[in-house]
Amino acid sequence: MTRKFLVVVDDSLEFGAALHYACRRAWTTGGRVAMLRVLPPPAFEHWAGVREEIEREQRAEAEALLQRLAVGVAERSGVAPEFLIKEGDTKAAIRQAVLDDEEIKILVLAAAVGGRGPGPLVSSIAKEGAGFGGRRKIPVTVVPGDLTDDEIAELA
Repeated sequence: MTRKFLVVVDDSLEFGAALHYACRRAWTTGGRVAMLRVLPPPAFEHWAGVREEIEREQRAEAEALLQRLAVGVAERSGVAPEFLIKEGDTKAAIRQAVLDDEEIKILVLAAAVGGRGPGPLVSSIAKEGAGFGGRRKIPVTVVPGDLTDDEIAELA
């Protein structure tokens, strides 16, 4: 069974540190990176056709982003990453991804940079835990978002 490191792909400044750390850990442990991109539900609800087109565009953009990131992930981890695209709330999407895949063993997040606190996702998971409804418990690794590549290499 492969150990997967789950990383949430978002637009935060610290995302790169989480991804790099997950890649290094996957490399050193023979694991694999799973990248989760969460799409917001479309705000335009008036016509089904318009909503479906917005959803298609969001999914295509997410797939293109994951494909671009996959090259670097494969180089750093030694294995092509797994792509997960879900819609809705980020915490609910993480929960569902973990419950759907027993090989996801560790959630890797990065703390916000620049004294803004740990970030909303890290804060939320720290407050409520990562027990996923009592059905599964996995460790959460929180990486400082401003680590350099060399510092990540030393840690992982």
